[in-house]
Amino acid sequence: MAVSQENVQLFTQSDWRENVSKPTWCPGCGDFGVLSATRKALVELQIDPTDTLIISGIGCSSNFPHFIGGYGIHSLHGRAAANAVGAKLSNPDLTVIVAGGDGDGLGIGLGGLVHAARRNLDLTYVVMDNQIYGLTTGQASPTSLMGAKTKSTPFGNIELPINPIAMMLAANATFVARTFSGDGSHFADVMKQAIEHKGFAFVDALSPCVTFNKFNTYDYFRERVYKLEDVDHDPSDLMAAYKRAYEWDTEDKIPIGVFYKTEKPTYESMELAIKTHGNPVKRGAVRPSNIKEITAHLY
Repeated sequence: MAVSQENVQLFTQSDWRENVSKPTWCPGCGDFGVLSATRKALVELQIDPTDTLIISGIGCSSNFPHFIGGYGIHSLHGRAAANAVGAKLSNPDLTVIVAGGDGDGLGIGLGGLVHAARRNLDLTYVVMDNQIYGLTTGQASPTSLMGAKTKSTPFGNIELPINPIAMMLAANATFVARTFSGDGSHFADVMKQAIEHKGFAFVDALSPCVTFNKFNTYDYFRERVYKLEDVDHDPSDLMAAYKRAYEWDTEDKIPIGVFYKTEKPTYESMELAIKTHGNPVKRGAVRPSNIKEITAHLY
């Protein structure tokens, strides 16, 4: 499909606010960096907003679809991945981006995330990871560090945090990366790679909550992050990716960049109905004359 330059400019032009809502995040929120990087990546890839769908769950970060051009679904808590799977299978030509927080995606939505990853649908899932439940004013989240004092853990968090990178590697995601809102150029480059990737792309976005998380601040991350591309990391080496994934836990170093990338057939490219009849929203109704036509391959 030919890309409309007028439509592409909706992501960046000065009057984009006429087409989307004004961001309501707290001043300094890391999610502004995610928004900027995602918009930049979409524009550089020349993806038409009319072919773009942003899906979210519930949380501060899940307001994301309201703040960017293109189609959007603000779905239920923890159900963003399920909506994305349905949308992609209904219209495989869409560029589908899932945006949510660590509470939404790694808490109640964890099952949907893992299964979307293992099935290798062509989706990009970015988790705005601020190690806190921001919308509900500061409870411990699945990625809150041990000892973190929050509204729900005033004496210190006693739970081990989820390791999103290691978990996605174990779930067989074909693109696994981490970014940091404090480095916009690097963030946009990683997002561009994730969107271009044919398969399930997961991006753990370190996105500081300046209101309720006073520990995992911009300065905290700036003192610890380093870029994987600066240390000759091989993103095709799964075992090397696992080793890097645990550095934050064991060495207090936080690698950002692409941990792992591989090429495998996508779920929708192997799905029988799509292979046989094409894009469901473009092919029209397909009604076999009898049940034998549907089940012929089973006998």
